[in-house]
Amino acid sequence: MKLTEIQKLIKFVSKSGVSEVEIEQKDFKISIKSNGGSRENVETVYIQQPQAPQYQTPAPVAPPAAAVEAAPVVETPVEVDNTFTINAQMIGTFYRKPNPDSPSFVEVGDSIKEGDEICIIEAMKLYNKIESEVSGKIVKVLVDDGTPVEFDQPLFLVEPA
Repeated sequence: MKLTEIQKLIKFVSKSGVSEVEIEQKDFKISIKSNGGSRENVETVYIQQPQAPQYQTPAPVAPPAAAVEAAPVVETPVEVDNTFTINAQMIGTFYRKPNPDSPSFVEVGDSIKEGDEICIIEAMKLYNKIESEVSGKIVKVLVDDGTPVEFDQPLFLVEPA
């Protein structure tokens, strides 16, 4: 997690009035505690990065001479990627529909315009409407409905118009 992301998270926590937030991922753990709803009351921020485990690697063993062959060279075609990625603007739970009985905001193949609502991210019981940053066609939905998302996680691939 970058320093700017941590600062945004601290501001979000202080404005929301939440007293404590903990986020734990593979490579770090962050805990933010406050006494109230203003920035001056942010008490402590703990960031822990786990130590890498210490392993001894065995000495490499040379394969028998008869088993050594040149691996065939396989060229993979280079694909020009002309898609735009729409990323999560916050951490929370990703929803493709405004409510369980409604259809999804967008489906693969739908044309969208800049500013169209494409999903909702729920963060601390607040439902935030996410709008498209670009006009184009939805190529792929990268996140399942109802799953947690991280800040800046890719959500949709859009082919710009």
